[in-house]
Amino acid sequence: MNRIANGEFFLIAGPCVAESEELCLEVAKSVLEITEKLDIPFVFKASYQKANRTSAKAYTGPGLEQGLDILSTVKEKYNVPILTDVHEAGEVQAVAEVADILQIPAFLSRQTDLIAEAGATGRWVNIKKGQFLAPEDMKHAVEKANSQKIMLTERGSCFGYHNLIVDFRSLPVMKAYGKVIFDASHSLQHPSGSGNVSGGQPDMIIPMARAATAIGIDGLFVETHPNPDKAMSDAKSMLPLSQIKDLLRDVLNVRKALK
Repeated sequence: MNRIANGEFFLIAGPCVAESEELCLEVAKSVLEITEKLDIPFVFKASYQKANRTSAKAYTGPGLEQGLDILSTVKEKYNVPILTDVHEAGEVQAVAEVADILQIPAFLSRQTDLIAEAGATGRWVNIKKGQFLAPEDMKHAVEKANSQKIMLTERGSCFGYHNLIVDFRSLPVMKAYGKVIFDASHSLQHPSGSGNVSGGQPDMIIPMARAATAIGIDGLFVETHPNPDKAMSDAKSMLPLSQIKDLLRDVLNVRKALK
């Protein structure tokens, strides 16, 4: 985390949910090999549980205990920082023993007690901007955290039904409040757009990541899976693991051109 704290560009990546230890280790190993060659700090991301799903029948994850065990194994084996969601204030302390970055989901970005509890741990806190919030509204979320270790993530705004749109003006606005991350996966999601699950446009992840990089971001967030079609959550908005190298090369080329 020292390189990230010092301002180096970084990648947050992993599957939507910690489906299994085997999957998480496979993804972490593959992405780490790529980021080490490209000299990019890497944070592994997976959720132990998803509190917000379209359908009551949707897979939500392995749960707190098993999920944290999986994330601990990834952290110990590959020595990478861990990011995961927290949904209730009562979960925060247990999660902070494993995770280096506590993520506040977009739909919970106004939850005062949850944000304050996360900030009080001394861990980095990544607050995803709600689809219903203006970027300047995130100032209030940052104040609730009462921490200097803040990341703010753009993940699109509601644009009619079942669609999101990214206003890239949000990136420089939020940069005044903390490190700014672009979520290239969920920004292209179609919430509940496929009936009982959300849809997405994974083919647009790389172009949108390039655009966000050109505007100016501190880090990039992308969900990835070796076989997205078989993913148990957010299958239609994840980038195939095989495309991570192409994504990062494009982003680095943009950063190089800006210099």
